[in-house]
Amino acid sequence: MGSIPNYDDLPMHWVGDWAGRRAALTPNRIALYDSFTKKTYSFHEMNDRACRVGAYLTDVLGLRKGDVLALICRNRVEPIDIYLACGKLGIILAPLSQRLKKPELDDLLARLKPAALFHENQYADIIERLAVPATVRSVINIDGDQNLFETVILKTAAREVNIPLAMRDVCLYVHTGGTTAVPKICIVSHRQMIWNSVDLHATGVVGAFKNVLITFPFFHVGGWNTFTPLFHAGTTSVLMREFNAGLVLDLIHEGRVENFGAVEAMLQFMIAHPKFSGTDFSRLKAITTAAAPCSKAVMQIFLDKGVPISQTYGMTEAGPSNFAYIARTESMEELLANSASIGTSMFHCDAKIIDQDTREDVKVGDIGVLCMRSPHNFDGYLNDPARTEKTIDHEGWIYTGDLAMRDQDGLIFIKGRADNMFISGGENISPEEIEQSLAKHPAVAGAICAGIPDNKWGQVPVALVIFHAGRSATEDELKKICLDNLADYKVPKQIRQVSELPLTGAGKLNRNAVVSVFS
Repeated sequence: MGSIPNYDDLPMHWVGDWAGRRAALTPNRIALYDSFTKKTYSFHEMNDRACRVGAYLTDVLGLRKGDVLALICRNRVEPIDIYLACGKLGIILAPLSQRLKKPELDDLLARLKPAALFHENQYADIIERLAVPATVRSVINIDGDQNLFETVILKTAAREVNIPLAMRDVCLYVHTGGTTAVPKICIVSHRQMIWNSVDLHATGVVGAFKNVLITFPFFHVGGWNTFTPLFHAGTTSVLMREFNAGLVLDLIHEGRVENFGAVEAMLQFMIAHPKFSGTDFSRLKAITTAAAPCSKAVMQIFLDKGVPISQTYGMTEAGPSNFAYIARTESMEELLANSASIGTSMFHCDAKIIDQDTREDVKVGDIGVLCMRSPHNFDGYLNDPARTEKTIDHEGWIYTGDLAMRDQDGLIFIKGRADNMFISGGENISPEEIEQSLAKHPAVAGAICAGIPDNKWGQVPVALVIFHAGRSATEDELKKICLDNLADYKVPKQIRQVSELPLTGAGKLNRNAVVSVFS
């Protein structure tokens, strides 16, 4: 008989076939409600669409297992069709953010080497300006004048295209911000997506709801990390093209949403919207926050509506879901009292807090760097072994770079960053990336950037610059050069001229000093 192989390496028919397996179990249950088109789709219909798209990808475009399909698109049904079809065929989906600018997208495409590039029509101008690599054999506008997706792709004869895949096979390439100017591309395996879904259900984060609104964009792992567990469990996903506070309130009022995930800025937009006071929240069962703990002031407003808010935490490399605050009582006061906590690690996730220098575990109450280990760790950064080695050790521990503290009750509190990266509205921002953009202006001799607290976005970027002798530039000119090269949210909110850049005693840029200048 021989020995049993490692099951992560064993090709199995169900791996990646989310659409086929769910359709076999609950074909007539509603899988998706599209709030833009007002259409609903059953799990049978979603599998039929995935089979048609899969047949087109392989029979017409010639894509095969291991090929990369890049995608620039908002949250709509077509990206889900593509995701489910790629899962059947072992094609690697690489969603790209439409918020990025040409230099950022050119860099990512050059490293991804996709065989095909799909995009929404409203981003056609962006696509035309890109340096599309020679590896791209097909560029597909899904909803242009010819409405290619509906008139051609979905008219392809449906056939079962599913092939056996191993859990170690790659599912997604997800770009994420980091602590250097070059974005990281995370290798996300089917094992990671499967185990993360299992962990979310085992921990009790998503399993109790019949319909859940997807608020996070599909260019983030958070979008797929919401959709996949819902599809896994046969729950209805409610889709919106992009976050719209008024539409969210409408969907809540209509009773179409029992739960949704959000960053605090989204909740603030909802509170400020004219529809907020008249919205019926009685059928909204819970809100899950991510990226950073939600403030007490914002939490209180929803708690007063009878809607509990639970905090979650994770990172693409280690989860993407790793921690959740699970209420130990039914008291709203408990949620408010522990609003700063991300709770405890999920059912299938180990966690420890270590000293940054010695790498030894710290004592309860002391601050150290949070590390996590689980079967839903990522598989490293694409073609970047040096950065991978800095993030994951030989025992499988992911070094998050987040400073954390564990209290006597076992609850974890995030206390800041051990490195330079900061988070604004749920987006990771690298200060080095902003500094390099500022340095492109001929008047700039040097620059330093950091994140400062902001009531709406959590943190926002600011910068100090020094000019070459006899040269100068206005703040608007400096912001313009950043805007030409970076996504809008990375452009510094304030830029000030200084005579010299602040340095530490070791001669390194002192970002803490930048924060104090603007505080």
